[in-house]
This record gives sequence, C-alpha cells and structure tokens, in this order.
Amino acid sequence: MKPFNFRFIDLFAGIGGFHQAMRYLGGTCVMAAEINKECVNTYNKNFSTEEGIVRGDVNEIDPASIAHFDVLCAGFPCQPFSKAGQQKGFSDKHRGNLFYKIMDILDGHPEVKFIILENVRNLADKTENWDIITSELRSRNFYITESPVILSPSDFGIPQIRERVYILGIRKDIRNENILTNGFIHIEDMNLEKHRKSCKLGDAWSILEKDVDDSYIIPAEQELMIQAWDELRINTGIKVLGFPLWLDSFGIGNDDTEVVYASQGYDDMPGWKKNFLRRNREFYLSHHEYIDVWVEKYNMKNRIKLYKKFEWNCGKDVKDIKESLIQVRQSGIRAKRPTFYPSLVAIVNTPIVWDKRKGHYRWITPREAANLQSFHGRYKFSGSDKIIYKQLGNSVNVRILKLLGENLFNLANKGWDGDSSGEKN
Repeated sequence: MKPFNFRFIDLFAGIGGFHQAMRYLGGTCVMAAEINKECVNTYNKNFSTEEGIVRGDVNEIDPASIAHFDVLCAGFPCQPFSKAGQQKGFSDKHRGNLFYKIMDILDGHPEVKFIILENVRNLADKTENWDIITSELRSRNFYITESPVILSPSDFGIPQIRERVYILGIRKDIRNENILTNGFIHIEDMNLEKHRKSCKLGDAWSILEKDVDDSYIIPAEQELMIQAWDELRINTGIKVLGFPLWLDSFGIGNDDTEVVYASQGYDDMPGWKKNFLRRNREFYLSHHEYIDVWVEKYNMKNRIKLYKKFEWNCGKDVKDIKESLIQVRQSGIRAKRPTFYPSLVAIVNTPIVWDKRKGHYRWITPREAANLQSFHGRYKFSGSDKIIYKQLGNSVNVRILKLLGENLFNLANKGWDGDSSGEKN
C-alpha cells in the first residue's frame, strides 16, 4: 500500500490506538487530547511528538489553537451509551456533551476531510442517539455511514469478541462521485469483505507469548479448583452440559428433593433459575456416590462461593480443560472453546490459559492483551498491570482502524492528501 500524506488530531486519545493506525497509513499527528495521566505517559513513550501536541482536557482546548488537519479521530467517551453508564446518551450532562465539543472543533476547521469516530455497541441501539450524530455531521457537509458500522476484531481473524460502533465521514466535495452517489457511505463501499476472516478453534493461542514471567501463574488454590472441577467433569462423563453446575444447589447428603428446593426458595425463583436448580439436583442424584467423595477430597463445602460454580462451554470440541480458555468470575469457573477471548472491557476477570512450559495455569499478560488489540510488539506501556489491562480494555483495535482509515480515504478523489496547511487559524 502506498502511504497517504495527511495530518490528524487524536481526541480522547487513550494510549494511542488511533495514532498507531493513522501512522501506519502515513499520518502525522498535530494534536492529541487525553485527560488521564497514565494514558498520557504511555502515549508519550510511544510517539515522538513535539512539546504541546499532547494536551489534557478537551473542554479546555480552543479549536483555533489547533493546527490545520485533514482527519479527526475520536474514541469519544462511551459511558453515556454503555450499560454500565445507564445508557443516558446525549442526556448525560457532561459526557454526552463531549460529542458537541467534537462538533465545535469541526466548526473551527472547515479544512477537515475525514471523520473516524468509535464508540460502544450500545450507541447503535437507540435511534435518537444515532439520529443526533447523523444530523450534526450531515449538516456540516459530510457524507457518513448510512447506518452504524458494527465490527469486532473476531470479524477479521483477531481472537477477541468485542463489538464496537464506528462512525465514518467524508467531506462531500472531495468524495469520488462514481462511488458515493446518494448522500451516504454504504458498508459495501468500504470494501471490507475481502479482509473478513472467521476465528477458528485454537486461534486464541495465536496471541500468546513464548516466554512469560512466573508472576502470571495463578494462585495454587485457584489452580487446584480448576483441577478439581475437571476431575468431576471427567468422572461424571460430562461432554455437553447445557447448564452451570452450582454446588450449593446439589442438596448434598439430603434425600428429600422437596426439602432441598424449599431451602433454596424454589417457589419464588424465576423460571430459568428453577430449571437450573432442577438440573443441578438431578445431576447430583445421578452421581451422588462419586460427588460426595469428591466434595470431601477437595473440601468443597468450605471454599468461597465462586469456586463452587462451574461452567463447561466447550461442548465436545475440547477434551481436556487444559485446551480451553478459563475465566474465574463471581459467577464461577468457566471453561470455553479457545476460539476467541471475551472483550477486554471485562479484563478484571483476566483469561487463564494452560502454559505447557511452566506446567501451570497462568493469566494472559498485558503484552498478550495488547496483541488482542493489534498493538505492535514494540509498544511500551506504563503503570501497573491492573492499569495496563484497563487501558487496553478502553482502547481501540489498531488493525480495524487501519482498515477503516485506508478504505475511507480511498473513497476520496485522488490528490486529496498533502494539501493541508501547517499554519494555525
């Protein structure tokens, strides 16, 4: 690919996912805005920027102080649209209004040719939010995507399921009129299909590093509990299990099923929970002789609650739990097919893998999490592992942005790049 020659700004920049993607395409950053100091530290470690280019609170930036640029990139705050943020959207008095700060910057820079925005999947769920975004951008002479572009790294063979909404815009007067004919960018215009690739069983291992520090080995008790549940799975003949196992719902040592149900408030349970309780009780009664011994062997009654629950989500595809991806969550120990990892947003429950070299289970490392977000192998991070996991969970996927940027730029007439002034307004 012949590189483009353009200038961009990086709003709500995080640790620099947009920057890396735009740099791959030939872009030069003229301004980045990020309020989180740890993110700024990481950003500065990876990009040689002139003093003053990386700024803080976007609300304190005067659009007139920004040098001319061609591309506006923004992973604007997702909390107003996320489930965690109660989906307030543009009614959120602070975060929702940050979208209008982006509009203020656009109003001060009529030379801008492209817009690339990223947000959480839930942004696409409320028509009113999407209508506001489309109305604002179209009123500023941009063709934008006709509908929300929803993509996950797993759509491109990257083993992470993490749907995000992308909003793409091209200034009307620079578009290739032979491609963009009716006021919108259609997903077909983006030519993404040739890059699509489904994740296969085992692809999850592709992001793992060969040499990992021993500090990522999980605690001995946690490893013992994984081994314990796998032993139970093997000895009870579980191959396909359509419900989670809840030790406290077995009714261990009690012959009266009605008493077991009553003790757990069966009559007041929702239907799905009644079904799980019944199936757990039936499972126990079918294997109680083995389970009673197993419970004593591993002292299961005295374990914390999350060790008393187990989900086998591998079907018949995985024969050994060491070949699965494992998460230890408040809902218990879960084993799943090694096709793709859950979203890094939930990285507080860092995925666990079996490390053959070490002979132990371990957490995936921050470097491996960075691989899931397509950051190059030389990318430098700062702060504790907890901070790095959080930063990566909030980051954009570099490869997806590179694909979107390249294909968006190709919708313009030739010669659009390289003509923006470096002078300030």
